[in-house]
Parts: sequence; structure tokens; C-alpha cells
Amino acid sequence: MKTVEVNFDGLVGPTHNYAGLSHGNVASQQHRHSPASPRAAALQGLAKMRRLGEMGLVQGVLPPHERPHMPTLHRLGFRGNDAQILAQAAREAPSLLAAVSSAAAMWAANAATVSPSADSDDGRLHVTPANLNAKFHRSIEHPTTERALRALFSDPVHFAVHEALPASPHFGDEGAANHTRLCAAHGAPGLHLFVYGRESLNDRAPAPQRYPARQTREACQALARRHGLEPEQCVFAQQNPAVIDKGVFHNDVIAVGNGPVLLYHEEAFLDSDAVLREINEKLPDAQLLPVPVSVGELDVEEAISSYLFNSQLVSLENGDMALIVPQECQDSVRAREVLERIVRDNSNPIRRLEIMDLKQSMRNGGGPACLRLRVVLTGTERQAVSAGIVTHDLLGQLESWVDRNYRDELTQDDLGDPALLDESRSALDELTRILDLGPIYDFQRSGA
Repeated sequence: MKTVEVNFDGLVGPTHNYAGLSHGNVASQQHRHSPASPRAAALQGLAKMRRLGEMGLVQGVLPPHERPHMPTLHRLGFRGNDAQILAQAAREAPSLLAAVSSAAAMWAANAATVSPSADSDDGRLHVTPANLNAKFHRSIEHPTTERALRALFSDPVHFAVHEALPASPHFGDEGAANHTRLCAAHGAPGLHLFVYGRESLNDRAPAPQRYPARQTREACQALARRHGLEPEQCVFAQQNPAVIDKGVFHNDVIAVGNGPVLLYHEEAFLDSDAVLREINEKLPDAQLLPVPVSVGELDVEEAISSYLFNSQLVSLENGDMALIVPQECQDSVRAREVLERIVRDNSNPIRRLEIMDLKQSMRNGGGPACLRLRVVLTGTERQAVSAGIVTHDLLGQLESWVDRNYRDELTQDDLGDPALLDESRSALDELTRILDLGPIYDFQRSGA
């Protein structure tokens, strides 16, 4: 089997809701406390996985997390049985209950940073779960994420799954949402573009004023060292603080790369010309194919509302590339015109658009690229993956599992319902058997 890029999509969890927990994420704030549909959200995500499989791409799946996360409520001082704890939290600290009920782990682009074996100094694939310490509701994810990744990539001969970086603002790490690997081909040596919003040790560096910058340069550098990457294999670029203040909370909201192609908004980086020069100097065995989008074509605000840059840019078997974009790109006249211009432009290999209905995720601020973690695997490594590779039959099982276990509608008032906790645990217990993951959840490990 040849080397391929596998998209491991996050499966939406049973407690998918709109709590508006992510300050700086415009869509998350706009839809705060609206009713959500966990069932529709999960089925929309599975439909995307199915479509990519039909396009000839290898698809994987990452499990949702245990929510509400009762161990966190215990740590925060709530006491009693589960029903009593939920009632107390709903009464005294509804914002905490919403945080520990968040299904944000569905956005697998934040799960980890991945460096393939073609690039690392020890010839293994390296994976580091993101600490996500900028937001409380996400900062509790990495222990479960690490267990899930260790279950999937269990062979130490081929894979190295690390612990998250120290949970300090100094090492704020948001995962692959701020990391892009550029290369001549997936199996060839690559260049790692790490994008950060701030430098923890440089108070004089430009920084956003309205919204927080979540990724630090120090975290990017630590990840590169941990994964055995040399300086000539990396570019560390600062995100434009002005676009962070407009709602570009991760780089994948304003840029996406694949192979030698980098599709980006002209305001994405603090110094785009310098970033492009360094990429061209370091990119092995290929010339960078930049696909810029100007402010005149699409302003930052519409780039955010349409999520054009949060598309998946994927390589097809015939050598062309395709953009997997949300329906919102078709609804925006200017975004649609930009996409039509890109696929007509013979200077890049992007020849195909695939439109996806991901409204449930989009309303919470996550598009196609947010839902997936990209993992480049050789044929041997693919055979060594313990679980999670999606087949047609597995997709059918997962769709049936969702239909049996997920609610049609969920609001903030439902989060304190003990029945929701029981439903979620029962569903996740069944899922670990379907995916052959073992006991990755706290309730399975504690005997709760």
C-alpha cells in the first residue's frame, strides 16, 4: 500500500449543544443557547466521512468524549451521587455544567499535532495531544484524547504518542488547527508551517487586543523538538493580530495547505511575504504553489462567516485536488466567486469542489477542516493502526448507533438531566466495543 493521508474525523458526541463557550469564535457566540440537534450533527459528520470515502480517500474516526464529565465536577467540589451533583451544578454553576458538557472534542483539528515518519529523526510517526488550555471546557480534553490516540496508534515500533505540553499559558497549544505540512507528495519529506498568535516571552511583540491569541511560539517550538524536526524543516509564522481580533481564532480559519499548495487570505500572517519566502527556501523537492485571496475579493469578516478557508484541501487519485467546503460558501456570493476563480486557475491543481451540509457544526464555529485530524501513514503504518479506519460497513454501524442513542434536540436546560448522562455513558460504552478501543473513558476505568 502507498503512503496516504488519512483524515481522522471527530465523531460528534451525544451532548452537542450551543453554550457559546468560546470567546473569540464569532459563530459560537452568535448561536449561544440556541437549540441543537446532536443526532443531526453526528449524521452530518458521518455523511462527510462517507463522501470522502466515495472520493477514494482513506477515512478514520476519533471517538467523542465522555460528557458531562463528572470527574471534573468532583474535582470542583460538587458532592453526592450523579443526580445530586448535576442538580447542584445546574442550580449553582450552570456555566460550569455547560463547560463539562461540551462536545467540542468533535473538532479533531484541535486534538493533536502530527508529524509523519518521513520527517522525524527516529523514523516514527509522532503525535502530541493539544493541551487546549486557553479555554476551560477544552482544557479537560487531552487525557481522554491521549488514551484514544494510544489505542489507535498502539505499536511503539511505528508510533510515538506523547503527553500534552505543560498546561500553562506559556505553552498554549491548539493542535493541528495551527499547523500545516507542505510537501511534494504525502510520502515525501515535508515542511512544517507552525502558526502562533503570540510569543509568551516577548511582551513587545504584536498581539491582539480584543480576543485572546491561543497558540504560542514556544509551544510550536516545543512540538518541533519533541517530534524530532530540524530547524530547516520548520517555519514559525505569526498570525496577524488584527485578524484574531476579527474572530480568526485559529489559523485554519484563514489558511489551508495540502501538498505544495497554500490557500490563504492575504491578511492571514503578520508578514505574508516573509512567510512565503521562507517556505520557498525550505520546502524540499517542490516549489510552493501559493493561492492568495485578496481583501478586495473577500474581506476577513466574510471569510469567517463562509468558512471558505476552513475547507479540507485533499489530493485525489488522478493528481488533482479538491476543496471540501461548507454549504455556507455557496450561500455567500463573494465566497462562491472566489472558489469558482480558484478552480478555473490553471496555476494550481484545485479542480473540484464538494459542498457539505455541516450546519450543526458550523453554528458552533467549526467547518470541514475543524472536524478532521490529518495523519500521513505509510502502507506498513496503516496496517499497524489498531482501530479507527472507516469502512462502508463501519459507517453503517455508526449511523445506526447514532440513531439509537442520540437526541433530536438538546438545550442548556437538558444538561442537568441525569438521564442524559446515563444515555451518553451507555452510548459511549457501546461505541468502544464497535471501534475496539478498550476502556478509554473515566466511567469505564473507575467502574462508575
